[in-house]
Amino acid sequence: MNDYNDKHRENEIFTKVLKAGRRTYFFDVRETKAGDYYLTITESKKHIGDSGDVSFEKHKIYLYKEDFNNFSAMFNEAAEFIIKEKGEDVISEKHNKDFNNKSFTIENGNEL
Repeated sequence: MNDYNDKHRENEIFTKVLKAGRRTYFFDVRETKAGDYYLTITESKKHIGDSGDVSFEKHKIYLYKEDFNNFSAMFNEAAEFIIKEKGEDVISEKHNKDFNNKSFTIENGNEL
């Protein structure tokens, strides 16, 4: 598997993965110590150094269920604005022949 699966944590309940070119997005449902669930969204971008060493730049957003409705509404509003203003064609994809966009689910350490 990949390094993400190797670092599987006990409090991860559900994971969806979206590979988008050099970026990968992880949508992880995790459990708090109190037994409630929350969502982490992680963007991971692969970097290859001059000597060939590989590193990953990561950014995370933590979302708690009390914020889901407002977050979803604002996300959808921003996404609709972008599509309305710029259309659905992605300019950067036209310039990147190696662009690959796929998503999958990880359960019990296995891709589905």
